[in-house]
Amino acid sequence: MKRLALIVAACLGALTAVYLVFYIGIGSVMSAITSLGWGGFAILCAFGAGVFALLSVGWFVLVPNAGLKRWPTFFWGRSVRDSAAEILPLSQIGGFVIGARAVALRGISAADSYASTVVDVTTEMLAQILFIIMGVILLVRHLGFSSLHSDLFAPLIIGPVLAALGAAGFIIVQRKGPAFAESLTARLFPQAVRHAGAFARSISAIYAHPGRIVASIAIHFVGWLASALMSWLALRLIGAHMSYLSMVAIESTLSAIRSAAVLVPSAMGVQEATYAMLMPLFGVSSAIGLALSLLKRAVNIAIGIPVLLSWQGLEGRQALAIETREERLPGR
Repeated sequence: MKRLALIVAACLGALTAVYLVFYIGIGSVMSAITSLGWGGFAILCAFGAGVFALLSVGWFVLVPNAGLKRWPTFFWGRSVRDSAAEILPLSQIGGFVIGARAVALRGISAADSYASTVVDVTTEMLAQILFIIMGVILLVRHLGFSSLHSDLFAPLIIGPVLAALGAAGFIIVQRKGPAFAESLTARLFPQAVRHAGAFARSISAIYAHPGRIVASIAIHFVGWLASALMSWLALRLIGAHMSYLSMVAIESTLSAIRSAAVLVPSAMGVQEATYAMLMPLFGVSSAIGLALSLLKRAVNIAIGIPVLLSWQGLEGRQALAIETREERLPGR
C-alpha cells in the first residue's frame, strides 16, 4: 500500500511538473536552460559535489573516533543518500536508509552508521529550522505584511516553531529512550534490527559529545546557505539577476514546503510549483524559475547516476563475497 502511494505521488508530481512547463511556455524554459552551456553546467555540477562534501562533514563529525581517513566514506555515503532521494522513486526516508547502508558497506559499524544517520538527520533539521526562520525574516522584509501575502507567511512562521518543538522532543527521546531507539531501528532500518542494542549505545555515545552536535548543526546551516548560493549562481549563469538574500528567502521557503511533502518522491512537481510561484515576487519570471528547477534536477542526475552505480557495484561485490563464503562452508 505504501509503495502504491509513493508511485501515485510520483506520477502526480511528474504530471504537475510537465503541466507547469507547458502552461508557462516550454520555449521560454528551454531557452533559459540552453543559454547555460556545457561549461556552466560543469560549474554547477562541481558546486553540487562541493555541497555534498560540506554536508558530509556535518555527518562525519558526529561519529566518535571515526578518524580523518574515514571522511571520504561519509562523503560517498552522503552522495548516495541524496542521489537516491532525488533520482530513485523513493521518499527522502528511503534515501536515509540507503545512505546508512552505503556507509556500513565501507567498513563503518552498522550501529554507528544507523545511529549517526538518525542524529545527522536531526541536526540537519535543526539547521533547516534556523534557515527557514532566516528566510521568513527576509521574505517579510521584502514583501511586507500585506494581506495579499498573509496566506504565505502564516505556515512559514508557525511551521518552524512546531518543527523546533518536535525536534526537541525527538532529541530527548533519542537520549533518554533506549526502547524507542530499538523500535526506531526496526522501523527505519529493519535489516539492522539485530544491532538494536548497539544502536542505542551509539546514540548515547554521540550525544555524550555536545560539541559535535553543535558543530554538525553549524555545518549543516552553512550547507543550506551553500545550496542557496548554488541556485543564485545558476540564475546568474542563465542570465537572470536576483540578490543572494532573495534567493535565500526562496530556498528556505522551498525547503519548508519540501519537508511538508516528504513522502513525494524527489518533491516532483512540488519544487517546480514553488519556484514558479515565488520567482515573480522577486522580479524573475516563472519560466526562469522552472528552468532553475530543471537545471537542479539535471545536476542531481549527472552527479547521482555514477554515484548510485558505484553503490550498486559495491552491493554486488559484497553479495558475491557472501555467496562465495557460504559455498566454501563444510557440508555444502
